[in-house]
Amino acid sequence: MLKIYGIKNCSSMKKAFDLLTQLDLAYEFHDYKKQGIDAETVKKWLNDLGQNVILNKKGTTWRKLTEAEQQAALSNEINLIHALTTHTSLIKRPVLETGQGYIVGYDEAAYNALK
Repeated sequence: MLKIYGIKNCSSMKKAFDLLTQLDLAYEFHDYKKQGIDAETVKKWLNDLGQNVILNKKGTTWRKLTEAEQQAALSNEINLIHALTTHTSLIKRPVLETGQGYIVGYDEAAYNALK
């Protein structure tokens, strides 16, 4: 079973939900705005994918952080995990967990390849 992480009212998430439904792929949705996200999951993502894939520096949440907060988040893994679990909008969306690994961001071709 696929598991998709993100927030409900995001345009990328809506496209992902629509395509998964269209492809008739069952999935479980984890809304980290409502449910939060645990440090162990974030640590696994960072270890498997790297901070450049997981950390969304283009979003308003990152830009709203002060320079000191941004530098602190980037200074070590513990601080980055804390920032990502505290400010879940810093995580790129969606994160789709598949049997073969992860697809981060809306990637229509990668989703179609799951069929």
